[in-house]
Amino acid sequence: MSALALAPSLEDEVLPDTAAFYRRALQSLADAGVPFLVGGAFAHACFTGIRRSTKDLDLFIRRAHYEQVEALMRAQGWRTELAFPHWLAKVYAGEDFIDLIFNSGNGVTPVDDEWFRGNAQAQVLGVPVLIANIEDSLLSKAFIMERERFDGADIAHLLQANAEQLDWDRLLRRFGPHWRVLLAHLALFGFIYPGERHRVPRRVMEVLLARLAQEVAQAPAEDPHVCAGTLLSREQYLHDVERMGYVDGRLTPLSTMTPQDVARWTDAIPARQGEAADPVVPTPVSEAVPLPLPTRPRRGFRPQ
Repeated sequence: MSALALAPSLEDEVLPDTAAFYRRALQSLADAGVPFLVGGAFAHACFTGIRRSTKDLDLFIRRAHYEQVEALMRAQGWRTELAFPHWLAKVYAGEDFIDLIFNSGNGVTPVDDEWFRGNAQAQVLGVPVLIANIEDSLLSKAFIMERERFDGADIAHLLQANAEQLDWDRLLRRFGPHWRVLLAHLALFGFIYPGERHRVPRRVMEVLLARLAQEVAQAPAEDPHVCAGTLLSREQYLHDVERMGYVDGRLTPLSTMTPQDVARWTDAIPARQGEAADPVVPTPVSEAVPLPLPTRPRRGFRPQ
């Protein structure tokens, strides 16, 4: 484990009462020996030097440790809420809160043992902590492509500041079947910083491009009629899964989510708050029945 050269102080970012809340929470977890990692805006500042105000503190924990963390936080007199059982809980001290994260909203990046390897050390509000490593920080951000939030700039900045320090083999392994998402971000990096394209190792691009070439050369496989766009945005591909008969990518082995998780996560979309209609619960791929493919316009067809 290494110490970070840059460790910005949250004392400069938050009010004193908020800082005291964060400090007590961090110290409680450290004293109890609960493994946790600091992420979010603080970790991003450590890795890139980009500082921005934050409304909360992001802590990554294993799901198996949530009940222990919950008990520790309640013992301090704070309120806890398992906001979304598949990925997020919160700790409240008045209006201040801490996010306890044990997966991603799309269920693709559960916090596992890999998250706790090769972590840098820092001090947050005087408490020694470990920081979420760059590779998993990048992995979790890569899938955030909402209409109102796109973390592509964060990824570009992580690469720009740390390309030579990245464990590229680990990054390839962590993306696994989602290698196209990684390739997309690396291609964008070369567009954003045209003079720094060489900082992404040639061998990494060759591996990814070879996979792409191999897929392109293969005969078309039977269409599973899956829309994996829901792994990138919980809202922008709902039309596909609710109205066009596509199987929700979150309900395939690509994700750890259940139909109940999907329904709850969908109901929380701000634009859907207060809707009178009953929520649509997508069908898992294992239970899906064949549906007629949606009618597509013929080539050259122009709507009147």
